[in-house]
Amino acid sequence: MFLENKIKSAGKHGWIEVVAGSMFSGKTEELLRRLRRAKIAHQKVEIFKPHIDVRYSDEEVVSHDDNSIMSTPVETSGNILLLCGNVDVVGIDEAQFFDQGLVQVCSQLADQGIRVIVAGLDMDFKGKPFGPMPHLLAIAEYVTKVHAICMRCGDLAQFSHRLVDEEKLVMLGEKVEYEPLCRTCYCNVNKK
Repeated sequence: MFLENKIKSAGKHGWIEVVAGSMFSGKTEELLRRLRRAKIAHQKVEIFKPHIDVRYSDEEVVSHDDNSIMSTPVETSGNILLLCGNVDVVGIDEAQFFDQGLVQVCSQLADQGIRVIVAGLDMDFKGKPFGPMPHLLAIAEYVTKVHAICMRCGDLAQFSHRLVDEEKLVMLGEKVEYEPLCRTCYCNVNKK
């Protein structure tokens, strides 16, 4: 009841948007585009990323095209709730690296009237659903699936193929470690 009254009195309606796809598909670029538009509209925006993502910057969310925006690196999804003050929009990059609590955090923020924009890999390098992303895709009001271009044949790519011999699930990397592949090329490379 308290939450319902808070939403009604604030007059704000929150929701969850998820941008999902393979590596090099433009997920972060789309997240940055949406966050910049919110800032242009004079909305208060907070951006978060997992503290382990230090590929391009310790404190910025950076796309593979070198576009960036300041963010707050956090260790767990619960930290996002602690660091969200009076905001209109929350952006979260690399959501697949967060704990499963991210689903509840995003729901709670949306229930409070906040627009939540989440970007992340929908599948790991083995082609399996990755981290909290499947649950976020299920509860989101808006889902955008973006695709890269297959590095082998030029078709649309939805798989992130790991090029190095490493079995651990979380391995940060770029073009040396990963390549986007279509289903056919991914299956051929992995002999499925």
